Amino acid sequence: QVQLVESGGGWVQAGGSLRLSCAASGIIFGINTVAWYRQAPGKQRELVTAISSGGITNYSDSVKGRFTISRDNAKNTVYLQMNSLKPEDTAVYYCKVTNRLFRDYWGQGTQVTVSS
Repeated sequence: QVQLVESGGGWVQAGGSLRLSCAASGIIFGINTVAWYRQAPGKQRELVTAISSGGITNYSDSVKGRFTISRDNAKNTVYLQMNSLKPEDTAVYYCKVTNRLFRDYWGQGTQVTVSS
């Protein structure tokens, strides 16, 4: 059974930083694509960043240069380092892993609130 558990969310003032973690069980992050999504109130869930099994990363334009995704294969954990946070980054952040059969697994989400 695949389980993803996000942590690290919270409240921060604009300009601050947070690091989110997504720990997996039942699936190996290192051989699959892992992504972070976010969903703000009243908005659709959007892709923030992803890292492939080969370590290739991509970012949405809105976070490029401020957010960094990384992976610790030994801990089977993916991180999202978020710097220079803005109020518009406020959202629930979700971790998603896509296995080689293109099946998606989602975490429960973690709330990030950035105050101005």
